[in-house]
Amino acid sequence: MSLTDFFETFSQEAHQLSSSLYGHLSTHIAHDKELLELCSYARKGQPAPNLLFGSVQFLLKGSAHPLANYYSNLTENPLPPSDAFNHFKDFCQLHQKDIKQLLQNRLVQTNEVRRCAYLYPCFNYVYDTIRKPLALIEIGTSAGLQLLWDKYSYTYEKDFTYVGDETNVHITSKIKSSKKPNISQNPPPVSDRFGLDLHINSVEKEEDLQWLEALIWPEHHARRQLFHQAAAAVQAAHLHLIEGDGVDLLLQVSERISKDSIVCVFHTHVANQMNDATKQNLLNSIDHIGRERDIAHLYNNIEDQKLHLDTIVDGEKSRTIVGGTDGHGRWFTWEMKTL
Repeated sequence: MSLTDFFETFSQEAHQLSSSLYGHLSTHIAHDKELLELCSYARKGQPAPNLLFGSVQFLLKGSAHPLANYYSNLTENPLPPSDAFNHFKDFCQLHQKDIKQLLQNRLVQTNEVRRCAYLYPCFNYVYDTIRKPLALIEIGTSAGLQLLWDKYSYTYEKDFTYVGDETNVHITSKIKSSKKPNISQNPPPVSDRFGLDLHINSVEKEEDLQWLEALIWPEHHARRQLFHQAAAAVQAAHLHLIEGDGVDLLLQVSERISKDSIVCVFHTHVANQMNDATKQNLLNSIDHIGRERDIAHLYNNIEDQKLHLDTIVDGEKSRTIVGGTDGHGRWFTWEMKTL
């Protein structure tokens, strides 16, 4: 797709996902040659709209530029987005050098904590099926916030509430299907937690925290609050996060895990940034590990946008579609269709 197509698509998604500001700006950026040229500096494989908006919001914090008056996270009474574009373009022109640097060096690594709402029942399902402790390996972990899914509390409207006792992170989501998962009040035992990423965002570094927050859309105050709560939990947990190509590191890391556990490789909204060769290498690595030990692979955006769960247990392969998911974890469906 061209950059124009990317921004037009992003505009539709932004309106659907409750960001009228980004929706309005994207419509104009899609046909602005100067801003599209600026976006051409984004790293290959990275979603240019998210990078541009993240870069602007990163630089805008603490700024007296009029654009800040349109961001609901920066002002108590934001102006309507209809007049925001000219200010947005002016800000980009004034900070062109800094924006280019961010586009070239930063990654879209949104740690959407609410996605844990569907990780929890999926890993419950794996444990109920296999009855082994889970050894977690997250590809594209960023700051590792999703590695602590078993430490958080959950409410699925009237369907189910699990109250964790180790953090103050409380996640709400909706199960938009008649079929419901069987969720235990006791989370599965977790033996290991490894997070892999090309660039680890450390919750100990203020600049990394500011970048991750800048990737959250201005109107999404609940997401921002969850992010800070989960970041505090990760600070206390001291997770094992490894910087490097997650696909290349997978075999090496899996060898460090006892065969008393099942390796659980997972990634959400990461594979869309992989090329076809990398996706195939990942699947080949999963098969290779499965020839030696039990493994589960939970993912989306390889074949389609559905959430998939593949397992290899005692050499026997199983492939399942879990269901559909909202990108921000506000809802999911539970279908569990065997392929």
